[in-house]
Amino acid sequence: MITTLSANKKFDWNLPLTDKAADVLRAFGITVQRLKNNAITHSCEIELSGGDICYITGPSGSGKSVLLREFFSNFDNDRKINIDDIPLPDDKTTIDCVQGGFLETLRTLSNAGLTDVFCVLNSPATLSEGQKYRYRIAKALASDKQFIFADEFCSNLDRVTAAVISHNLRKFAAKTGKVFILASSHDDLLADLLPEVIVIKHLAGESEVVYKNQR
Repeated sequence: MITTLSANKKFDWNLPLTDKAADVLRAFGITVQRLKNNAITHSCEIELSGGDICYITGPSGSGKSVLLREFFSNFDNDRKINIDDIPLPDDKTTIDCVQGGFLETLRTLSNAGLTDVFCVLNSPATLSEGQKYRYRIAKALASDKQFIFADEFCSNLDRVTAAVISHNLRKFAAKTGKVFILASSHDDLLADLLPEVIVIKHLAGESEVVYKNQR
């Protein structure tokens, strides 16, 4: 089954024209009308099937996060999860926070790169920033949500760990049929993720969609 996601977000300039703002306009020879005419529209449409990975990439400030949020808004809450929204409990061990039986939970934690015994026996709130991120990935994998979103995917992890997690997500998506929509300025993970859809965001607002196979 193919799911079509659409994004269409325009940022109109409608802010107070203070003395400081007016000084900037004069210094650069810009009029208010030109500022309003230069409003950037982030527009994109993609098609995804079960087990697909969509990777949104491009330079910082190009609007990757805008597209991710717009795509996220296409779904009801019972079908989606954003890794950034997952809380970090401080009253339970990490292994007790992840759904599933014992072996299943260990496998999920391993897929997310959490294999240290001291990590899984401490609470998510006490983990390092990188470990917290991997815990959130594990929670998303163990959830019943079909569409998993992640902004700045693995950006705060060392690149070896990021590559291992990306490889594991590729296999997980193929096995479970879950769909991943990820965004990052890094392109070093493409060989491990092998995404079916790549969205390249340009600074001017344009989006270029590349499919692995013809749709």
